[in-house]
Amino acid sequence: MGHAFGEQFEITLGRQRAVVVEVGGGLRTYSVGDRNVLDGYAVDEPATSGRGQVLIPWPNRIRDGTYEFDGRRHQLELNEPERGNAIHGLVRNASWRATEHDGNRVVMGHMLDEQTGYPFSLELRIEYALSEGGLSVTTTATNLGAERCPYGCGAHPYLTAGTPKVDTASLSVPAETVLLSDERGIPTEAIPVEGTEFDFRVPSAIGKTVLDHCFTDLERDADGRAAVRLSDPGGHSVTLWADESYRYVMVFTGDPLPDVARRSLAVEPMTCPPNAFQTGKDVIALEPGRAFSSTWGVSAVGGRRIAAMEGPS
Repeated sequence: MGHAFGEQFEITLGRQRAVVVEVGGGLRTYSVGDRNVLDGYAVDEPATSGRGQVLIPWPNRIRDGTYEFDGRRHQLELNEPERGNAIHGLVRNASWRATEHDGNRVVMGHMLDEQTGYPFSLELRIEYALSEGGLSVTTTATNLGAERCPYGCGAHPYLTAGTPKVDTASLSVPAETVLLSDERGIPTEAIPVEGTEFDFRVPSAIGKTVLDHCFTDLERDADGRAAVRLSDPGGHSVTLWADESYRYVMVFTGDPLPDVARRSLAVEPMTCPPNAFQTGKDVIALEPGRAFSSTWGVSAVGGRRIAAMEGPS
């Protein structure tokens, strides 16, 4: 199906339904039965507040849009001018195409060409697939250039457990460490969550806590997955899990953004922290011809058994 903002691709399995968009290659909606799992956006709307977007070749911010890599200095466009940052990569408004599409699966592809501030070339592939366990999203980047390049990736879904506001929802984030940031959204220090309002290792009500924080040192299950869970008082829950490629997760209550403010929770898996291109922290140096893949996913459980699926424990 198409509309003013490009083609859209629906995938379904049982009561699960997701829609992926051509513009930005992101996830517009994901629902189970009549219940939204993600706080998406309408078919004839653009993605606002980063909803469902793909963050490549870096997630979050780069201070002043400047970085050095292999002895060369680069200057990116400041697409967050009010804070003087380059934010969320280069593909959010790019045109992607569906290279494969069947009932429960779609693969989106995009060629990221050399450009000012990022003189590197990447072939990008994202597979969105539904299974009995929920939705999984696998991103693969291949360096098509003759020299190695810096790479990071992330995603920007907003989770909803069905509560009018996230204040009444319970949140679980299995992280030992939280990053504190300055007024420009750039991390200044990493501290243990112990004894702070950001300790969600045991499920806790969000209440009035304002979250726009990156968490790391994530506890993982036997499969290497870390899981963030949002639950309502009635037993509905939605879980975002991420594999070991994603060492960071940004959690954002959306307070400054009227369209999402505290009605849903952005949970953003990221391979590197904010400002990584500048600090070098956990930036992937992708060698020529090499590929890097990472997978995250979402699952939902309902008090009325809206889905015959359980997220990773």
